[in-house]
Amino acid sequence: MNWISEWALPKIKTLFGTSREVPENLWHKCSNCEQMVFHRDLERNLRVCPHCGHHERMGARQRLECTLDEGWQKIELPKVPADPLKFRDQRRYSERLRDAQAKSGLDDAVVVGHGTIDGQPAVVAAFEFFFLGGSMGAGVGEALVAAARLAVLQDAPLIVFTASGGARMQEGAVSLMQMPRTVIATQMVKEAGLPFIVVMCDPTTGGVTASFAMLGDIHIAEPNAMIGFAGARVIEQTVREKLPEGFQRAEYLLAHGILDMVVKRGDMKATLAQVISLLRVSELPGALELPPPAPVE
Repeated sequence: MNWISEWALPKIKTLFGTSREVPENLWHKCSNCEQMVFHRDLERNLRVCPHCGHHERMGARQRLECTLDEGWQKIELPKVPADPLKFRDQRRYSERLRDAQAKSGLDDAVVVGHGTIDGQPAVVAAFEFFFLGGSMGAGVGEALVAAARLAVLQDAPLIVFTASGGARMQEGAVSLMQMPRTVIATQMVKEAGLPFIVVMCDPTTGGVTASFAMLGDIHIAEPNAMIGFAGARVIEQTVREKLPEGFQRAEYLLAHGILDMVVKRGDMKATLAQVISLLRVSELPGALELPPPAPVE
């Protein structure tokens, strides 16, 4: 019996003579420690649990807002065919797509913005996991190609926050073709001599991991983020061995050389600014000027 909802709240309503309903989304239950967190406190803490430090999943727009300086701009992305295969399982893919667009306010699973990070120009693409699991279809591929072109045009580093279940099965081979397309996008940035930084958030799996996400100059992850290609059960059934505990978590991958660093969300902006300044240090005046060699006696 929940005495708060079944006894205390009715008594309070009777006492104050009001029938106004209390919104159900004022409190959030941490998925790790199961402590209740007031929703404003959670948002103020960048969706990190103040009790245990667990990083809850964050929306793409909010991620851009906490990464880029004030005044950043969202770019319009190319339009793609909505349902190229006319796919249908239990529901039509076109219906699922419309529902996801209505709930998220986005056209697809990636948002791209440009601005500055602590005063340094940057182009940032962020996956929206709440849009069909952040799956990578034609729209996502177009978004990353557009982000890469903008980075080259603005002579700015490209930063991608990944949070995806992988390829979007409703688009079949069209979705799989986004893997080489995103690889080409990263190559455009690298050929221009610009930094390409990947920040892996929970989860980063499937075709995203198997393509551009592992091609960064620097690989960063949020604490305890799940990163891998296939699920643990599938791998265990394939290799017929018991896998190490937490082998697909960020800390395990850091210890085994897959990642360069694991950074808390509150420190991410400062870390990215520092990484960008280090990767672009050759552009500073006098950075490559070395003292003349000493005369040989």
